[in-house]
Amino acid sequence: MPPLTKNQALVLDALSHSGRPLSAYTLLDQLRDQGFRAPLQVYRALAKLVELGLVHKLESINSFVACAHPHQHRHGLVAFAICDRCAQTSEFSDDAIEEHLRNWAAANHFQLTQTIIEMRGVCANCLAEG
Repeated sequence: MPPLTKNQALVLDALSHSGRPLSAYTLLDQLRDQGFRAPLQVYRALAKLVELGLVHKLESINSFVACAHPHQHRHGLVAFAICDRCAQTSEFSDDAIEEHLRNWAAANHFQLTQTIIEMRGVCANCLAEG
């Protein structure tokens, strides 16, 4: 992996320490004191971090999250459980689901390039709070 630029490192650090997904504009607000002035700076850093597999984009909430397993890219499937109340996000992989999707793709002559599943609901902590 190539070394990260200063902006990429700052964005990755902010995501890694946030504990929840962040939008590009939230990142911009958090990083203004470190020299970020324009959304394009954040988007460029995010694009490279996604390309490197260090960050994932959560399409359903238009936010980004640091990869929970950045050095384990053996899975072709990445799945997320996103709490609608507190935004807690859990990343996981499932070999059985991945195999099922690969089999479907092969049977339907569909070439997979990326598989991301986003589940939305309420986490155990929020359920316990009522």
